[in-house]
Amino acid sequence: MRVLVTGGAGFIGSHLVDALMERGEEVAVLDNLSRGRVENVAKWFGHERFKFMRGDLLHPSDIRLAMDGCEVVFHLAANPEVRLGALDTRVDYEQNVLATYNLLEAVREFGVGVVFASTSTVYGEADVIPTPENYGPLKPISLYGASKLACEALISGYAHMFGLNSVILRLANVVGPRCAHGVIYDFVMKLRSNPNVLEVLGDGTQRKSYLYVDDVVDAFLLASRNLQQDRLQVYNVGSEDQVDVLSIAKIVVDEMGLKDVAFRCAGGLEGRGWVGDVKEMLLDVSKIKKMGWRPRSRSVEAVKLAVREFLRSTQTV
Repeated sequence: MRVLVTGGAGFIGSHLVDALMERGEEVAVLDNLSRGRVENVAKWFGHERFKFMRGDLLHPSDIRLAMDGCEVVFHLAANPEVRLGALDTRVDYEQNVLATYNLLEAVREFGVGVVFASTSTVYGEADVIPTPENYGPLKPISLYGASKLACEALISGYAHMFGLNSVILRLANVVGPRCAHGVIYDFVMKLRSNPNVLEVLGDGTQRKSYLYVDDVVDAFLLASRNLQQDRLQVYNVGSEDQVDVLSIAKIVVDEMGLKDVAFRCAGGLEGRGWVGDVKEMLLDVSKIKKMGWRPRSRSVEAVKLAVREFLRSTQTV
């Protein structure tokens, strides 16, 4: 099978590329490298089953060139940073909504299946925890969540109007090697700058599900195998427990071997870390578990693994 991974040089995308290559697939990557890094996929350069194209989903000609001959598209290219929407309101529209529209136009032309990386933030502040896929109404509280929900709606419309097979995966917080943003990255960078004091955004009580990247890759591979079942399928993908931000801070401090670190919670914003931050998130993953997937790590285990790998990979930085 020949597949296209948009955003394939990014955090999750590059791990998916590794898994697909190791399975013997022919893999094409389309990435504008605004967030991705060539180093994440460099080991496959020169391989006869691998093709890398530096291009942009905002340019339809790039998409069509990269998609030629593909049977499945894993769509992961997007702005990954929720907080950025408060500074630049166009970024989520352009990098998520418009980019997805352009991709779907090419998908319609080529008649291929789509597996889309969505997010738990489409639920907003859900009243039902754990939150199932049929929860509604969906009221995201960030432009990032709103843009991902708009992408989901576009995919649903294209699936039903043009008969496209598609799977939407609503991901919890994903952690692991090659991640260059998020709470673990922020904490390590702050502690390397000042090992005596760690500022924690919000009040530290924000509780969310964290999933190690290997489990997410398993979900993408499973989704691709079930593309033909229905025109549109939606699955939550996350761990089955939560961990609060202050506990993550303590894990990072312990893993770095630091002592007597003072934690200072910034508070404000009703205890949120930033405008648009969802304070509590836990997904009901019973639907995808019935398909044979299940998380191998709990939230705390996933965070510890991610911290250790990040410290190991950046120890000379």
